Amino acid sequence: MAFLEIEKLSKSFGGLQAVSDLDVVVNKGEILGVIGPNGSGKTTLFNLISGLIKPDNGKITLQGKDITGAGPHRVCESGIARTFQIVKPFKEMTVLKNVMVGRAYGSQPINNMKQIKLESEELLRFTGLESKQSIVAEKLSLIDRKRLELTRALATQPKILLLDEVMAGLNPAEIEEAVNLVQQLRESGITVIIVEHVMRVVLGMSDRVLVLHVGKKIADGTPEEIAHDEHVIQVYLGEQ
Repeated sequence: MAFLEIEKLSKSFGGLQAVSDLDVVVNKGEILGVIGPNGSGKTTLFNLISGLIKPDNGKITLQGKDITGAGPHRVCESGIARTFQIVKPFKEMTVLKNVMVGRAYGSQPINNMKQIKLESEELLRFTGLESKQSIVAEKLSLIDRKRLELTRALATQPKILLLDEVMAGLNPAEIEEAVNLVQQLRESGITVIIVEHVMRVVLGMSDRVLVLHVGKKIADGTPEEIAHDEHVIQVYLGEQ
């Protein structure tokens, strides 16, 4: 049984076919990179998996359970969390309280405030935000807002984490920090699916890479296979 399986998934918006007849299998414990030109359907795929939108056709199953179109809260309860390309913290709340909201819900919700606070503080230590837990979220730098987005997603106790361009806008040193953090997540047992435009990053840390073009899968293989795939080079990577 596949850990996460996507079968014949399709979604259109008016006359635009954003995702078309897509089949994908995600293995437990892997980092799956998702790449493709702008408009290739990457974020739509994340929106479909996370329940933010419903597909026109197709099926999504997690460990054999059908979660197709279940709605974001149900998908989160089943063990899938996501970040957004444009980070969405509760701006007027502190960093700690943002994470506590995530821990109160998710796949293993609890209502013990003392336990929620302790576990949230532990997560903030893991992501490097412990010293900033009392700061109001809107005052954070870009990389720290991205760290907060990630921490809040982790607080929901996910089995699968969907990361939508977490490297965007970061400098090389910050990108290296983010890569190390993603690899630590995989080592902790979390399956990671990451959409990313920084090619050296996604090819360098992914176990497998899925390539989309106009909503369709054009390649699915190891980073080395993808880097030498003539079709991928033609539509996305460029001649170099």
